[in-house]
Amino acid sequence: MIIFKTTLGDIKIQLDFDKAPVTAKNFQQYAEDGFYNGIIFHRVIKGFMVQGGGFSSGMSEKETRACIKNEADNGVSNKRGTLAMARTQDPHSASAQFFFNLVDNNFLDFSSKTSQGWGYCVFAEVVEGQDVIDKMASVKTGTTAGHQDVPVEDIIIESTIVE
Repeated sequence: MIIFKTTLGDIKIQLDFDKAPVTAKNFQQYAEDGFYNGIIFHRVIKGFMVQGGGFSSGMSEKETRACIKNEADNGVSNKRGTLAMARTQDPHSASAQFFFNLVDNNFLDFSSKTSQGWGYCVFAEVVEGQDVIDKMASVKTGTTAGHQDVPVEDIIIESTIVE
């Protein structure tokens, strides 16, 4: 169990070590290392997702460990209340960034082992604090340092607790 204490409230997350063992272990290690402390949720798209895990205030990118393999072929869907790993166009480029699905985003699910079909690995679910995430989804956003959909007022993970 991971608890993010944010400026908008607490979010409790249950990792899925059975369906996404590499991804869950990677996320837990970042949490244990305190990597997420002080980072912002840097991308908010209402009706889609809230993303964090890579930037400090002012869109200063944090250095991460090596990328992990994509486990999106685990049969777990990008449903509302789940967490998935963010990545670039390279299917195996996820490291520390993640996103909360605000709605059922089935189009992000695995469909084939091709660059277009890999999808985004779901590795956890929110067990408490979905209301906090919904609050994040309603904040005003703008463009900062060339990035779109950035909250105008920082939403910060103040501390991370691993239980």
